[in-house]
Amino acid sequence: MKEVSPSSNPLFKPFFFLRNAHVQSILASSRLRLPLKNAITKCSRQMIIKTSSDSALLSYLSSHPSPKGLMILLHGWEGSSSSVYILTTAAYFYNRGYSVCRLNLRDHGDSHHLNAELFHGALLQETFESVHYLSGISENKPVYLIGFSLGGNFALRIAITHKRTPITNLRHVFAVSPPLDPYKTTLAIDHGYSFYRRYFLKKWKRSLRKKQQLFPDKYDFKPMLKATTCIELTEKILPYFPEMNNYREYFNRYTLKNNYFNDLNIPVTIFIAEDDPVIPYEDYLQLQENDFLKISRQKHGGHCGFINLFPARCWYNQIIDDTIHEM
Repeated sequence: MKEVSPSSNPLFKPFFFLRNAHVQSILASSRLRLPLKNAITKCSRQMIIKTSSDSALLSYLSSHPSPKGLMILLHGWEGSSSSVYILTTAAYFYNRGYSVCRLNLRDHGDSHHLNAELFHGALLQETFESVHYLSGISENKPVYLIGFSLGGNFALRIAITHKRTPITNLRHVFAVSPPLDPYKTTLAIDHGYSFYRRYFLKKWKRSLRKKQQLFPDKYDFKPMLKATTCIELTEKILPYFPEMNNYREYFNRYTLKNNYFNDLNIPVTIFIAEDDPVIPYEDYLQLQENDFLKISRQKHGGHCGFINLFPARCWYNQIIDDTIHEM
């Protein structure tokens, strides 16, 4: 396994009118970025992956006729396999000769009916097993995992777990704007620009309503849907997770501490922007690179943005492509 070089750090230099963090973050999910004809949706086939715990995750596989490898994409919280940043990244790599699988976390996309139990951020095992399964059917081609936001946190935990339980053919893990401390991230959403709090609460409550409609005998979320912050809603939903005593314990279950990265045995690259409005950049000040961990710290980029124009492009896609070719 080739180690990553911590010295190489290409810079994202957007045009001055795209340097605003909120512009970058909004553009990340803007439907305006989608091409009029997106081949990735036309050549996708649905796959439902069963895990050892009898859970099921929904994914969409676009098999390239002559694949260089397989890209597995993990969306962020309340995103899905149809999120703009997922579709544009999928199209980018499919057009460059890769098969692409867009994997949904539990209760994301149109998958609420597949599992009676609720999603939470610490549900790593079923996602790990799904990535393991997909890697196993890659026809011995190299596999790359790209996670965005919360999906980036999942991707990093998968890379850490890979040391203990190797995933067939997995060559490199990339994480775009991943939270290291989800508690701090939730506070940043609640106390920052109100647009983000309203956005995430709206999507989360919509997801809970859908779950309640599918399992009316199991769930009654009506009282908690009055919550006005993400922390409040997290606290009110915890009775459905009796294995966790409080929300701080819940967040700690998927908090990534600095020493967790010391024993990596697979290259990992993180993309993070100083101006990210929902991921506290201070969490990255103490995180040190090592032989297998590279952190691309950028001044601009917002949350999962890194978008430039003339031509319209997503900067991290090109850097990921370049990194793979250097391996």
